Amino acid sequence: MDDVSLVLEGGGMRGVYTSGVLDQMMMNDLFFPYVIGVSAGACNALSYLSRQPDRSRYINVNFANDPRYLHVKHLINGKGMFNMEFLFKDIANELVPFDFQRFGQAKETFVVPTTDCETGQPVYFENNHNQTDRIIEAVKASSSLPLVGVPIEIDGMTLLDGGIIDPIPIDKAIADGYKRHVIVLTRPKGYRKKPFRLKYTSKFVYRKYPKLVEALINRHIVYNQQLDRIDQLEKERKVFVIRPKGHEQVKRTEKDPERLNDLHDAGFMAGKRESERLKAWLAETKVHQYN
Repeated sequence: MDDVSLVLEGGGMRGVYTSGVLDQMMMNDLFFPYVIGVSAGACNALSYLSRQPDRSRYINVNFANDPRYLHVKHLINGKGMFNMEFLFKDIANELVPFDFQRFGQAKETFVVPTTDCETGQPVYFENNHNQTDRIIEAVKASSSLPLVGVPIEIDGMTLLDGGIIDPIPIDKAIADGYKRHVIVLTRPKGYRKKPFRLKYTSKFVYRKYPKLVEALINRHIVYNQQLDRIDQLEKERKVFVIRPKGHEQVKRTEKDPERLNDLHDAGFMAGKRESERLKAWLAETKVHQYN
């Protein structure tokens, strides 16, 4: 399995589906040598790499209605709708402790895409066993949604949601040398992103960052091209895709615990349902080469 990557899409609270899939993988001791996750996908990857099943679901379900975590008032206070300080400090250190030691010992390569506000280009961060704080900051940046999130400063760069410029980072996994890929999406088969509707709002809010605005306007094009590429790779059996069904959807900022639990269960059952087919796919001896 040395040539197989795990690619995790974002999507805010839609990522609870991904947490269900990953919980099933952890139960079956299924870990991949390379994990790349965007936004909510990166957050889910943290609990996956620290071997903490059900942690991501528990946080999103039990804190969705906690104003310390998710509330529009945080926008006014300059913290972003999702309060990253509360998530990565109070929750991680006290309320639902994150196993920093186990995460730091993870042998898997973990890559986090972010978007550079100045250039409108992707910036990728990779885990380093001596720099856990740095990769956590990268996850914060990757999870900072445009317009409702606060940019994160790393190495003099102003960074936002990696999903702006590289929403399903399959090409990065390929560029890093991986031949086959397990992809967990948070949208159903056939979904295509529509053009960005808040162009003028973005031009005002991010008037200092015209390249970022350009990336936001072109985001639907990039996303749909990545979906087309994944569809082709799936036909060629170079990727194995797990995705929700059409009715298994919630809003990016969903707060209903019942709906979130149902979405987690859907991901968990999808992981279970696909397990035999995935094992067969992983066992294939033919290694496909990319052009």
